[in-house]
Amino acid sequence: MINLENITPDVLAENFSFLDNWEDKYRYLIELGDSLPPFNPADRTPENRVDGCMSQVWMTHTRLENGRHIFKMDSDAHIVRGLQAVLLIHINNRTTDEIHTCALNTIFEKLGLGEHLSGTRRNGFAAMIDRIYHEII
Repeated sequence: MINLENITPDVLAENFSFLDNWEDKYRYLIELGDSLPPFNPADRTPENRVDGCMSQVWMTHTRLENGRHIFKMDSDAHIVRGLQAVLLIHINNRTTDEIHTCALNTIFEKLGLGEHLSGTRRNGFAAMIDRIYHEII
C-alpha cells in the first residue's frame, strides 16, 4: 500500500511519467485510491455528498487552527478513489493560498490522463474541485 503522505505533487507527476501506457496509469490510479485513509461511514451523509458526480462521492473538510485544510474523501468507484487520492496529494495540509496556486484544473494534462478519462469522469473531477474551492472560502 502506498503512503499518500509521502507523495508530493512532483513525485506523483514523476511516477506517472514513468508509466508508458494507459493500463499502467489506470492500475496506479487504482492503487492510489486503495491507499486512501478509511472514511467514516457516519460521514456518508447528503451534506458531504459531492453533487455532479456519476458515482457516489463524499468529502469532508476541516480547517485547522494554523489555517491549513484537511480533506477526507471516498467513493464507491475505484477509479474515482484514485482521482481523489491525486487531489488529496495536491491539497491536503495546505493553506488556502497554496491550494489556489495548485492549478487543480490542469492535473489531468500534467499527469497524462486527459485523453483517457471519460467526459463523466472529467465532470465529476470538476465537481470535486468546485467543492474544494467552496469549502476553503
